[in-house]
Amino acid sequence: MTAESKIELLTSESRAEIDRWVAKYPEEWKQSASMAALRIAQEQNGGWLTNDLMDAVAEYLDMDPIAVYEVASFYSMYELEPVGRHKISVCTNISCQLCGADDVVSHLKKRLGIDLGETTADGRITLKEVECLGACGGAPMFQIGRDYHENLTPEKIDELLEKLD
Repeated sequence: MTAESKIELLTSESRAEIDRWVAKYPEEWKQSASMAALRIAQEQNGGWLTNDLMDAVAEYLDMDPIAVYEVASFYSMYELEPVGRHKISVCTNISCQLCGADDVVSHLKKRLGIDLGETTADGRITLKEVECLGACGGAPMFQIGRDYHENLTPEKIDELLEKLD
């Protein structure tokens, strides 16, 4: 890797996956793949983005780094700090709030011994509050990894936590 290029921070597998996303857009719009590219880079890095990885994405997509930073800092699915092996994103927006999101958060905090925005001491689980996950019909709900879990109860939450490695 040269001092000027950070592209090699993206694995060949990550670059190939980003290329599949880039191919979905006209050549002059390849920057439209920035969200997918950030997700891919984040997954490659154990669930979070470093500045160098964001710079690599910017370089790979011919974007100004600030444009990539803006995307990464705006959307709640991107992490700019290390996270646990499992990230639980709890929706606390209005539909979930009205259907018991406070109870979900309280149960998780008590069960895991951490607060929102924290990671368990063993690095296993990070608990995160998010604004909306677009599953209002199944409120209250949360997301673990890429999986949505809806109509949560303390019993259902406990079952899901027991299944995590």
